[in-house]
Amino acid sequence: MTTEQQQAGEWVAGEAAAHKLAVYPGTFDPITMGHLDIINRGLEIFDRVVIAVAVHPAKTPLFSLEERLQMIRSCFPADEQRLEVEAVQGLLVNYAAQKGATAIIRGLRAVSDFDYEFQLALMNRRLQREVETVFLMTGFRWIFISSSIIKDAARHGGDVSGLVPDHVQECLRAKFARG
Repeated sequence: MTTEQQQAGEWVAGEAAAHKLAVYPGTFDPITMGHLDIINRGLEIFDRVVIAVAVHPAKTPLFSLEERLQMIRSCFPADEQRLEVEAVQGLLVNYAAQKGATAIIRGLRAVSDFDYEFQLALMNRRLQREVETVFLMTGFRWIFISSSIIKDAARHGGDVSGLVPDHVQECLRAKFARG
C-alpha cells in the first residue's frame, strides 16, 4: 500500500480482506449466549468472522457436526456476507492462514482460561507468525456459563432459557427427551 493510500484510508482489496478477517474456533456443543457475545463483538472489530466448528477426534459431542453447524447458522440468518460457518480439522492456525485471516479470536471467562489460551497463542504464533490471537473477555453476564455446564443442567431438567438461543434450548430438550 502506498503512503498516499494509507493517508487517505484506502485499502487495496486483497489487503483489506486479509486485515479484517478473523477466525473464531470452538466445538460449540452447543453454542451459548457467551459464544454469541464474542462473535458479535468480533464483528465490531473485523469485517468478517469465520466460525470454525472443531472436529476433535478425542471428543464425543452431544450434537453431531451437522447439528452444531445448523444451530450456529440459525443464529445469524441475515449475516451471510460477514459470517461464515465451517467445520475444521487439523491445526487451526494453518486453517486461519489458508483463509487469509490475520487473527484468531479467543474468548476468556476467567484467569483459569488464560493460562491454557496463552500457551496455545504462543504455539500458534510460532507456527504462523502472521496470525495473531485476539483475546476478548466474555461479557460479565455470561462469565459463568460453558457448553458443558449448559448440557449438564439441561440433562437434569434445569432451565437454561436465556443462556442459549431459543432454538438451541429446543434442541437440548429434544436431545434429552430421547434419552
